[in-house]
Amino acid sequence: MKKMGKLLLAVTLSAMLLVPGLAMAEEATVGKGDVKTEAPTAAEFGLLKGDRNGVDAEYLAKSTTRMQAAIISLRLQGKLDEASAYTGKKNFDDANQVGANNQAILAYLNSNPQYGWKGDGANHFSPLAPVSSQQLYKVLLEVLGYKSDKDFAYEDTESFAADKGMNQISGVSALINNHVSTALVESLYGSMSDGQKLFDKLQKDGIIPASAKLPERIGMRTDAKLGTVLVDGKGRTLYYFSKDAQNLDACQGPCLANWPILSADQLQIPASMNPEDFTVVTHAGGAKQWMYKGWPLYTFAKDKKAGDTLGEGVMGVWFAAKPDYRVMLGSNAELGPYLTDDQGRTLYYFTKDKPQMSACEGECLAIWPVYMTIEGSVPSTLNKDDFGAITRPDGTKQATYKGSPLYYFAKDVKHGDTLGQKVKDVWFVIDPSKFNGVPAAK
Repeated sequence: MKKMGKLLLAVTLSAMLLVPGLAMAEEATVGKGDVKTEAPTAAEFGLLKGDRNGVDAEYLAKSTTRMQAAIISLRLQGKLDEASAYTGKKNFDDANQVGANNQAILAYLNSNPQYGWKGDGANHFSPLAPVSSQQLYKVLLEVLGYKSDKDFAYEDTESFAADKGMNQISGVSALINNHVSTALVESLYGSMSDGQKLFDKLQKDGIIPASAKLPERIGMRTDAKLGTVLVDGKGRTLYYFSKDAQNLDACQGPCLANWPILSADQLQIPASMNPEDFTVVTHAGGAKQWMYKGWPLYTFAKDKKAGDTLGEGVMGVWFAAKPDYRVMLGSNAELGPYLTDDQGRTLYYFTKDKPQMSACEGECLAIWPVYMTIEGSVPSTLNKDDFGAITRPDGTKQATYKGSPLYYFAKDVKHGDTLGQKVKDVWFVIDPSKFNGVPAAK
């Protein structure tokens, strides 16, 4: 009988695996993806050459001079070799501040102002002076085929550049080489005045290797209402789905028609972001989706143009992806909405606490670590004024919600875990729509 039972079980399992729809359910898996920051990309494409040791951290931290920026712009326009070999004698009055090869380049620029470097009007170039973001964007726009004083006024340079997808270093008065790498890679995604992408033109002209591929780009944009949000390479807002906290395959079928996933072989991210924050989830159906801080990334079908944020707050479960959330919202079928940190780890309150006062000390803190993040954004359905902080006896800060201290649970090890719910009937998740804080002492 036991053998017969085992045989029937084996036959049943085999049938389930062979018959469509009866196979055992697969689960989504998470792994690392191919993520690139701007400096390595700029170096790989030959747009930044670096110093003796190449484009290393020391080089990227150095201040950028007008001479450097001019050389980079000539390289983009395919004119650097011609400029380096130039023998004209007419030059800027301060050309002697640099070496002989760079003096030739300055003489070339002096005779060819159409390449975007006219000096200060008194025949001075100031080759060792720092470069501002406005100055660099002006030159990059001219590389794209837009002319200063014709297509845009100099004072409007940065707003015009933002319309072309270049805004990551706006407002910086003195650039370092890391800023330059960011602006260079931004410009590769920009549309030229004739409609082609700069990357395609540089590749066609042999300035970028023919084998190079331009990754899908993640950028950041400042929204008047929402603050800094993540956008894709077309400037479309990226979103989180609260229900992904419970199940990374939560968005399926019609959901995916309204909320297309961010999927790409490679991802290009700003230098200010951490590559370790980006992973890839392989869904049960085989589709691969990029994630940020454990949250799968989506666009919204009703966002018709760059800058639209129509998906924010939809059904109380869709929120613009941001780099600076202090809290987020998870959701599952049993608990409904609940507070998490920015990476989806559940936050709890302790019924023995009092308003603005923690009763968890000693061994309690080993099991219920303090949540300490007190700065940053909150989802638009929450009131930022409900979040605050207390100072603990050891001087550390602990975040609060409606006056109640916030904690993690040590046994929650991954995005979406809620193992601390109802522990000893004194620890609970926080549903913002129902929670009014722990009661005051009577």
